[in-house]
Amino acid sequence: MAYLIVLAAYLVGSLPFGYIMTKLFHKTDIRDFGSGNIGATNVLRVYGWQSALPVFILDLGKGLLPVLLARAVSDIPAVYLSAGFLAMFGHSFPIYLRFRGGKAVATSIGVLAALSGWVTLIVLTCFLLIVFLTRYVSLGSITSMLLLPLIFLLLGFDPPYLVFGLAAALLVVIRHHENIGRLLKGTESKLGRKG
Repeated sequence: MAYLIVLAAYLVGSLPFGYIMTKLFHKTDIRDFGSGNIGATNVLRVYGWQSALPVFILDLGKGLLPVLLARAVSDIPAVYLSAGFLAMFGHSFPIYLRFRGGKAVATSIGVLAALSGWVTLIVLTCFLLIVFLTRYVSLGSITSMLLLPLIFLLLGFDPPYLVFGLAAALLVVIRHHENIGRLLKGTESKLGRKG
């Protein structure tokens, strides 16, 4: 049962809520606008917070639920951590959109919320502080996720959590490779600016 949940986590993570919601309510393909990404940040830039908030909540939920289900049927960290990572991986490389997905930030928050409230609070605080100071959502996402393995280490979590933290950080950095290039060039879009 646990392993079925782990496999299902990828399929749940693959649900492209940004794409679905904008198709339903705006009759457009969000991939044709802004950064071309299906995540809540691009929906925010293109359609505003009223459209972005439901996408964020749904993307968060598809990280939260698989981990909670996996933890309900198994107390083995490798099982529910794998479910969390596969939900993130599904969001980034969704089978339903030919593996062109988002950057797994909202989904990762859902995963972390199912793992540890304290870790979630620390990561979110780092993210919000960096975004507040720089207005770069991408920089906040990258930096807070790179800190994740260190946070697990400092809080005394077991090795499987460190492995998960490293894998999750690597996934988010890979998905932000274009943003990193724009940050280095000074051409990255800031929060509150269209495009």
